[in-house]
Amino acid sequence: MPEGDIVVRVARRLDAALAGQVLTRGELRWADLGAVDLAGVGVVGNATRGKHLLTRLDDGRTLHTHLRMEGVWRLVRTGDLASGASRADRNPSVRAVLGTARWTCLGINLGMVDLVPTAEEGRLVGHLGPDLLAPDLDADAAAARILAQGGRGIAEVLLDQTVVAGLGTIYMAETLWTHRVWPWAPAGSLGAVARDLVTTGRRLMRRSADARLPTATGDTRRTTNVHGRERRPCPRCGTPVARGEAGTPPQLRSVYYCPSCQRPA
Repeated sequence: MPEGDIVVRVARRLDAALAGQVLTRGELRWADLGAVDLAGVGVVGNATRGKHLLTRLDDGRTLHTHLRMEGVWRLVRTGDLASGASRADRNPSVRAVLGTARWTCLGINLGMVDLVPTAEEGRLVGHLGPDLLAPDLDADAAAARILAQGGRGIAEVLLDQTVVAGLGTIYMAETLWTHRVWPWAPAGSLGAVARDLVTTGRRLMRRSADARLPTATGDTRRTTNVHGRERRPCPRCGTPVARGEAGTPPQLRSVYYCPSCQRPA
């Protein structure tokens, strides 16, 4: 599932295409929203909350979407669709179509689609913890929420979007590795380290969100230290990276870690 950094990237791309523009096409191919026509409505901008995307409209409504595991927002030139050069909007996996005179944004395989009054966004995202990428993040308050989880394993806690929002398996693993924290250490036992985890997770995701995309020839540099690197040497000590699991069924998630650098306290 895309993490907070990817959702920020998506919001920026949608802003570049839609913000300040009036929609010439606005279709929601989603259950009870099929009759909605957003053509003629202006787009104020796109915001994020953790892994959730909020497209705010000038008629006082918000289009809420979530990528889940397979969702993407694809941008195509509106002229290509009109001329028949592209038929991307006819893909049965398209769940939303937001078009302007220049660009059309296609929401493909979206996991959630809702249309609510902007004043009621809290109904959809109010259950989330502090967004680690929010400009006004209170790191101390976020750390306190982590410590309040008591005996729960820290890896599971960092993945719980109701505690802090935005982290997924990649940045959870990389953050814990950075601070040599055993993934199953009780969250309530971490003390001042809890704040370090908040600031490091934020820094890693922000760096990714702000980084230039790889070139067309690809970027083969190592981008993680432990995530996805099972049995490969830890870049800090050389011990083979291990993989475990955090959470409980059906929410089990893979956790990559170094058995030497991240020993139980």
